[in-house]
Amino acid sequence: MTSTVAARHLPRPRGELSAAVTELLTRQPGSAAPRVADADPYGEDLLLTLHTCYELHYQGFAEVDENWEWDPELLRLRRDLEQRLLDALRADVPGGDDVEAELDRLLAPTRDTDGIAGFLAEQGTPEHLREYFVHRSIYHHIEADPYAWVIPRLRGQAKAALVAVEFDEFGGGRGERVHARLFADLLAGAELEPGYLHYLDVVPAPMLALVDMMSLFGLHRGLRAASVGHFAATEITSSPASRRLAALARTLLPHPACEHFYTEHVEADAVHEQVMRRDVIAELLADEPDSAEPIVFGIQATTLLEDRFADHVLTCWRAGRSSLRHGEPITAAVAAGD
Repeated sequence: MTSTVAARHLPRPRGELSAAVTELLTRQPGSAAPRVADADPYGEDLLLTLHTCYELHYQGFAEVDENWEWDPELLRLRRDLEQRLLDALRADVPGGDDVEAELDRLLAPTRDTDGIAGFLAEQGTPEHLREYFVHRSIYHHIEADPYAWVIPRLRGQAKAALVAVEFDEFGGGRGERVHARLFADLLAGAELEPGYLHYLDVVPAPMLALVDMMSLFGLHRGLRAASVGHFAATEITSSPASRRLAALARTLLPHPACEHFYTEHVEADAVHEQVMRRDVIAELLADEPDSAEPIVFGIQATTLLEDRFADHVLTCWRAGRSSLRHGEPITAAVAAGD
């Protein structure tokens, strides 16, 4: 049975593995899945393949039978892909179990000239900001969804507090205020296509890695503490970053929806920071003292992948080229997403 709600088609392959899985998903469930060869865990091919497998747990694809979601052959393939990504992340972060020190590092002040926001403030154009929105679209379309899988894996105050944060992320019970909807409004306000995963084909590996990590942590009970660490890192860094992006949107793309998405996050995420730190993480550590190391891993993996994304974007922009796939300018990227 194919999905009646899926709004997009299977993505364009980026290598042999993603081509094989894309072709596989056009068949009936139960067909033999390909084996994972020596694929780069941060490469376009593996990350797109993993993203395609995960999407079956979200909105799915218009032409794909929904029974593929729990197909044993596909799950075996996904497990192998996940292990390669997990091994790479664990090898590339320092590790440790000092949760307080890791959280404090997230709050360390940064210079106004640092990072993507610094570039946008100094020499950014409306096209640069639109391009940034295109990257972030595949993240914000599922912004709070992966953390919902963690709820039944927590207990007591940690569960109740995480649900409170999620309630805000999902608009406080109002569909028009769901954060994913607000980002779709932002895209429309920026004269971009707001449709779900519309720009997946032009978003390169660094953002795919971040989104894949969210799904990986959310779908595995054994990674619940890493998911909490990731969620905390996102909420703690969101408020100051959103304040800067709201000001940039006001200057570069002065549409109310562009600014509103970020102003909504300034206040909400300042509160969420404290809730995540005091009521989710502290309670989880009290209930499960062994969760310190995976919480730190979740925080560090988030920082690693956010830094890799920023490095990719800034390297391209400083060289005077687009950071989207194939170096397409934003106007071409919009057409490519159609």
